[in-house]
Amino acid sequence: MSSRDWPHDPDGEQGSEGRRKYGHAVFVKKVDEEEDFPLRAGDYREEFGDHPIRLDADTVVAVEDVFQHIDDDTEFEDIVAFHKEIGATMRAHDYWTYEGAEAFTRTRG
Repeated sequence: MSSRDWPHDPDGEQGSEGRRKYGHAVFVKKVDEEEDFPLRAGDYREEFGDHPIRLDADTVVAVEDVFQHIDDDTEFEDIVAFHKEIGATMRAHDYWTYEGAEAFTRTRG
């Protein structure tokens, strides 16, 4: 985990909620689906850029780390567009850590 001075605890209520929420879930909890869209990427980045996002058990990055790869003029029409762009950006820049359900499935013999 980074030793940065975050504006709040990465695992507190504004962050992963005790490591119960990761990645997309932490990005999304910062917006109101009904009131904040359409949303300009630059506005989100300006407001939350220094906020921590827990990606997995070992990794915390700043919103800025992911949003630096999204043009500030990109406008998200709704929460679905927001999710899609964040997911595509995370995958393209090695912030995506999910390995698929099969990596966690155990077979019973």
